[in-house]
Amino acid sequence: MIVAGLTGSIAMGKSTVGRFFSELGAPVFDADAAVRAFYRSEDAQAVEAAFPGVRVDGDVDRGRLAAATLGNPEALQRLEAIVHPDVARRRRDFLAAAAATGRRVAVVDIPLLFEIGGEKTVDVVVVVSAGLDAQRRRALSRPGMTAAKLAAILSRQTPDAEKRRRAHCVIDTSGPYSATRGQVAALLRALAAVPGRRAADA
Repeated sequence: MIVAGLTGSIAMGKSTVGRFFSELGAPVFDADAAVRAFYRSEDAQAVEAAFPGVRVDGDVDRGRLAAATLGNPEALQRLEAIVHPDVARRRRDFLAAAAATGRRVAVVDIPLLFEIGGEKTVDVVVVVSAGLDAQRRRALSRPGMTAAKLAAILSRQTPDAEKRRRAHCVIDTSGPYSATRGQVAALLRALAAVPGRRAADA
């Protein structure tokens, strides 16, 4: 089974590309969804212990958590040490299930793939990109986003140009949805013909 690592900076269209992979028949592990599931679980008590006041009605409030960690590298490292092991376990379970059902391609959608060294655990790195002007325009149109918040988020992310350089494949989302979907379909056809090797250790 081929394991494709899907990544891209904020507002580049990664979620759309992930949806196209899923619609075209490839199972997709969504790391953000796994984090949300962790925040709703009892294990999230560890987050509350590290950052008192961020848990509300049994769920971690991501706005409060962002306020407690954004721009604070030490706090972010403490948070990642709590969250990443659980997400990694969920990812291993997902890949084992995909392999057991005979899937030829499985996709792991990990926003910080390069930042956590995750490119070493996949067969192919797929980077979603749309250009910096489009990224900024899309990001600033999101509710609650400001130029300062965007700058803080981007400071944690590998620059888009570096992501593109290190990618095996780049999906360009600057055009219409149909063009993006066509790129995803073509990539899936190509990947289906390649033997994979990472299902057991991703």
